[in-house]
Amino acid sequence: MHPKHRRSPRPYLAAAVLAALITAAAHAAPTSARNGRSVESIESRSPGEPIMAIVSLREQRITIYDAKGWILRAPVSSGQKGRETPAGVFSVIQKDADHHSNLYDDAWMPHMQRITWSGIALHGGPLPGYAASHGCVRMPFDFAARLFDLTRLGMRVIVAPSEVAPVEIVHPALFPSKPGAAALAAARAAEADEAARKADQARLVAVTASREAARAMMGVRVLENLKRRAEEQLAAAEAALGSAPSAATKVEADDAKAKALARIAELEAQWAAARDEVQPKLDAVGPAREAAVAAEAARVAAAEAARELARELDPVSVFVSRKTQRFYVRRAFQPILESPVTIIDPDRPIGTHVFTAMAAAGGGADLRWSVVSLKGGLSPGEGGEPQALTNGGGAHAAEPSTPEPGGAKAALDRIVIPQDIVEQVAGMASPRSSLIVSDEELSPETANDTDFVVVLSDEPQGGIAIRRRGLPAEVRSERPRGRFPYWRSPSARP
Repeated sequence: MHPKHRRSPRPYLAAAVLAALITAAAHAAPTSARNGRSVESIESRSPGEPIMAIVSLREQRITIYDAKGWILRAPVSSGQKGRETPAGVFSVIQKDADHHSNLYDDAWMPHMQRITWSGIALHGGPLPGYAASHGCVRMPFDFAARLFDLTRLGMRVIVAPSEVAPVEIVHPALFPSKPGAAALAAARAAEADEAARKADQARLVAVTASREAARAMMGVRVLENLKRRAEEQLAAAEAALGSAPSAATKVEADDAKAKALARIAELEAQWAAARDEVQPKLDAVGPAREAAVAAEAARVAAAEAARELARELDPVSVFVSRKTQRFYVRRAFQPILESPVTIIDPDRPIGTHVFTAMAAAGGGADLRWSVVSLKGGLSPGEGGEPQALTNGGGAHAAEPSTPEPGGAKAALDRIVIPQDIVEQVAGMASPRSSLIVSDEELSPETANDTDFVVVLSDEPQGGIAIRRRGLPAEVRSERPRGRFPYWRSPSARP
């Protein structure tokens, strides 16, 4: 065909592109609608410090709670089929603002908050509107940055198959805090601050005394140097007098000797007066230094006492496993106690329940507890009316279900703890402490630098399964970019 009779391909190309766009838009419509759920913040009150994050796999949403209720919500993208984000109980064990994965082509995972050492984490990432990650929980980038700055290590993270929320609960098995412990800790902290102030003051006094003594000694040393020079002149005059070749030379040498003697006597008098003046300053240096050493020792002792008491007030985590019939206690990611425990009717499921000490009730020693029940237990009708932890009104998204805590209370009723263990644990609890009761045993993800990790065995675990072989390499080859990951105490503030 002659070139000038050929039809231009542009109209057909444009039509094909338009058809493709229409098709893509049709497929993207559900995604856009789902992605349209924006980040929500509490508006009816001032938010407190985050205590718990609940990820709903079904709703693809994360909700952050403080001691009074939810404060932040955002859409997420969890693990895709075969790489599912495991449902269970976790906590934040590491934070890295600029993390890059060594498992997935150096993928950028900004504001990463790790919940397992095998690589499951919360981090900023793209949200296509459905589960699409390799096991992590992606959050909107801005939301991830905001959350990163608010949380501390040890914050509880619950990954639930469906939407759940904390419900207030009262039960005699929920251990109380030590009476007066917070006031005593505040007093110890005040004593440590006062000891530090006194140590600084004593150190300043010692430095000032040393400086004034050194300044005063400069005049004494000048006089000593002048006296030494006069003595040298006297020795030279005496030598010249002994070898004088003439009477005139002898008279001249004798005159020089007399002047040297007079100068020496004058300098000795000045030196003695200066020494008398500087002696009190010299005498003050020793006691000032001793006082500074004693004040520093008192500061160290007071600081250690305050730290020790503060450690006793660090949140504790207790785990009761129906499968292993054991009772475990951890504090600051380290095990401190383990004991057998009796579960009444041990062959009947007990469910998985996470009890959290949200705050002291009315400022007293008793704690206000909440519970999140993931599965199992009794029907919602048993256990009385709960008080749901809500925002007080005004939420745009539907509130998560807040079932009555009958199943959680029934679970606590079935646990029989040895009396000696009860006495050891009594008084350990403080705000942010937790009790986890579960049919499950501890996950292999529980290590020396984690809180208890409990994974629901009848839910997909692809996100953990694909990482298990690579666990040691993943842990060793962490490499933050520009900022070091957080490695502080779980109770330390960001």
